[in-house]
Amino acid sequence: MKMKYSKAIFYHYTDFQALDGILHQAQLRVNNVLNMNDAAEMRHFMSRLCSAVVKKLKKDGEMEHAEAVQYLFQEELKKEFFYSAYAACFSLYRDDAAQWERYGNRGRGVCIAFRGEILQKMAEGDLSLHTVFYQDDMTEHKLTEVFYQLVKSGTELTEENMDIKNAMSQAWIRSVVYKHPSFSSEHEVRLVVYPYEKEYFDVKPCYHVTTERIKKYYPLDLMHMCQKTGVELEDLVTEIIIGPESTQSPSILQDYLQDHGLHKLAGAVSLSDCPLRRSPL
Repeated sequence: MKMKYSKAIFYHYTDFQALDGILHQAQLRVNNVLNMNDAAEMRHFMSRLCSAVVKKLKKDGEMEHAEAVQYLFQEELKKEFFYSAYAACFSLYRDDAAQWERYGNRGRGVCIAFRGEILQKMAEGDLSLHTVFYQDDMTEHKLTEVFYQLVKSGTELTEENMDIKNAMSQAWIRSVVYKHPSFSSEHEVRLVVYPYEKEYFDVKPCYHVTTERIKKYYPLDLMHMCQKTGVELEDLVTEIIIGPESTQSPSILQDYLQDHGLHKLAGAVSLSDCPLRRSPL
């Protein structure tokens, strides 16, 4: 069932470099979810799905099949990087202390508000928009029953078997929208693409190089996405909130927006009301 976001506003907490990329270069980056703050990203769903299938088989006394399923998933998890999804992340929470701390450069960054209804219209073809679920027990998930029935039907539990391969592919796709319950306060929504699965995904990857590491990302052309949807960039972005610990001058940010032709947005700049206290260095 497709979620409806007609009245929702999605908040993207980030830094000022990313703000420039989104508003000046009209580029929204989707980053590898394996580099995000949940160390068990994607793996969480796969391991819990495995546990649910194994539990169901053991209940039937199918100990040998349960062990075979465990081995199958252990081998599948070794392919984690190949199945990596890329996402841009948003929260349903405005001016939230935890979001500022985790994603908004420890309160020194900025929060960009996006209209959910427009983002949903943009999420077509290779892109999809998902609400994140925070769940540990996958007993009732439909894929648990899919794997269980495959085992019970005598399907050969090998990576080469097409039924198993298709089920695993679906599992990896679902894994990107499940996180550990300890992250439930984020109320996250994700704009997702699966480069490994999209035969016609023609966005070329880019690499962000820092002094510590290299990150891979895909730049989405926001201007093109807006044109296809029949809106302007200023229709998509509704507000810009300067972080509670930022030294950014609102007037200079407004000048920046005006000089880049974003006149409506210049009037939508606000300061955070969050009483976030900077951690001592």
